[in-house]
Amino acid sequence: MLQRGMKAAKKSEDTRNHILSVGRDMVLTGGFGGVGLKALLERCSVPKGSFYYYFSSKEAFGCCLLQDYVDEYLQRMDTLLALPESGGAKLMRFWSAWLEDDCSDGIADRCLVVKLAAEISDLSEDMRAILNDGVEQLVGRVALLLEEGAADGSLRPQADPKSIAGILYAQWLGAAVLAKLSKSKTPLLLALSDTRARLEP
Repeated sequence: MLQRGMKAAKKSEDTRNHILSVGRDMVLTGGFGGVGLKALLERCSVPKGSFYYYFSSKEAFGCCLLQDYVDEYLQRMDTLLALPESGGAKLMRFWSAWLEDDCSDGIADRCLVVKLAAEISDLSEDMRAILNDGVEQLVGRVALLLEEGAADGSLRPQADPKSIAGILYAQWLGAAVLAKLSKSKTPLLLALSDTRARLEP
């Protein structure tokens, strides 16, 4: 009986995660407003009742989608923070990852901040708050790397690491938008060059 219940719970969680995964792909392509529930459910091959079992509304679905994205991104950042490298090496590894993919499927095409920040700010206060909190936590982790790099000598010390972390993230976010617009890595390469000039000792 217990094993049957565990299997049912696992199946239920798998269905929820499937809806969120398919939904993320659709949102990255068409924006949040461009994703209709009918199209989402058809793509997921689940009935309408299943959607409302997991999410009370489309906005609730959007909140779960963004929270999952934020949690996943911060977990990857925490894995980076734990690497046995200098603070400078880890920070440059983080920025360089924005350049690793082809422009057709790079950071600008996969980042929900790039895709949704302007749209959801006017659409849903709850979704805006989740994404904004995620950005603030990410900037905080960048600030930790700036402090770590200053302490181990791999980065130039900054008077206000939190402010510099915010400036760097804003610069890279803007570069990602321009890279998407131009279909070129040049804006990201310029951001990397400027970051190195700003931070390397």
